[in-house]
Amino acid sequence: MLKEKNKKKKVFVGISGGVDSSVAALLLKNKGYEVTGVFIKVWQPDFIECTWKEDRRDAMRICAQLNIPFLTLDLEKEYKEGVIDYMIDEYKKGRTPNPDVFCNKEVKFGAFLDWAMKNGADYIATGHYAQNKNNFLHKAKDLSKDQSYFLWTLNKKQLQKIIFPIGGLLKTEIREMALKNDLATAKKKDSQGLCFIGKIDVKDFLKEFIKNKKGKIFDLDLEKLIGEHEGVFFYTIGEKINGKYIIKKDLEKNILYISEKVFKEKQDKIFLENTNFISDLKKGKTYFVQERYHAKETKIKIKDFKKSKEKIAIDCEFLEANNNFVYTPGQSLVFFDKNLLIGGGIMK
Repeated sequence: MLKEKNKKKKVFVGISGGVDSSVAALLLKNKGYEVTGVFIKVWQPDFIECTWKEDRRDAMRICAQLNIPFLTLDLEKEYKEGVIDYMIDEYKKGRTPNPDVFCNKEVKFGAFLDWAMKNGADYIATGHYAQNKNNFLHKAKDLSKDQSYFLWTLNKKQLQKIIFPIGGLLKTEIREMALKNDLATAKKKDSQGLCFIGKIDVKDFLKEFIKNKKGKIFDLDLEKLIGEHEGVFFYTIGEKINGKYIIKKDLEKNILYISEKVFKEKQDKIFLENTNFISDLKKGKTYFVQERYHAKETKIKIKDFKKSKEKIAIDCEFLEANNNFVYTPGQSLVFFDKNLLIGGGIMK
């Protein structure tokens, strides 16, 4: 019955050449959808070893195995401008961006979704570990792989057109399914690192675009200069250097300030910009917040907040020790009510 219901529904699946998107396509086909595999080609720098051709070949093999159409969508311009240029610009401002969040916003659920809708698709699907339940975003069943943190920019209108086929499965189940169906990507290792580009050293990447200038390190505990750093742009608030945490960056003077006491001070105000909330934030309610991917969640109570367009100022109370909480301008702060993603924003 379900197959008949889905028979005329067209789904464009983002096929990356990995096992997760391969199984996503398999599951959709088994449910009776009319599935088309789409490989998204993005900008890649000359100084990084190119893997997209190999990934595209694997994506083509999967589509051939599943007997579904295969398309290549060129989004080099959108990726370069919306992800890479944004990332470099943020680092130049002394902030620490999360390119994966903007890759999802601008490319996968921006340009790809728009293109798919214009070309006859009813839905798009990806191999993300997350669950779309009645247009509300929930964490994946496999919490060790959950990617909902990166998806806080999605809205209800977009969620009406998005399917996450593997969100209700464990990674082990996905591997077993791929092996059972003899998929070409069944034993392929998971990709890691920057969205689409892969595993790179961020400092080395940035040095190709930002001029390197050595500067001084000031130890606030010792109240003196203790050494040199490679360039203030290449470091992140909360990052450890010389055994202590970076708590401040002075861009003009090119000085890093470090201390071991950074996370022991009381945090009671949060300032966010570029916010998006799928569900309403409520005063007096308790939420869990996450300020880095796979960071330990911190329990907070919302006392009050003021919203202005896409900005929000929150008065809150941390209900548990927040020694591991790193307030890093440029990073995403994401709110959860148990496994339900409420929304998020960029820390100011």
